[in-house]
Amino acid sequence: MIDHSKIKEHAEIIGADGVHVGTVDRVEGNRIKLTKKDSGEGKHEGHHHYLDLSLVAEVEGETIRLSANADVAVAFEEEDSGKAV
Repeated sequence: MIDHSKIKEHAEIIGADGVHVGTVDRVEGNRIKLTKKDSGEGKHEGHHHYLDLSLVAEVEGETIRLSANADVAVAFEEEDSGKAV
């Protein structure tokens, strides 16, 4: 089991294939909030995305390695538009 308390702000998140997925803003509940700079382009730009902690395979210092390849992990990202619901 992964010790999620070892996940630090500004740690790089990479897929199992070594490809950059994002950068940690902070951990919120059972999700990692990504920095806005990793939010993508177009309609995805300018708001935070989240990854479920269940995707974390290993914490290696300042690097978070996921159990899925980057392209698959990105498909599991959740969005936050920043608007109150």
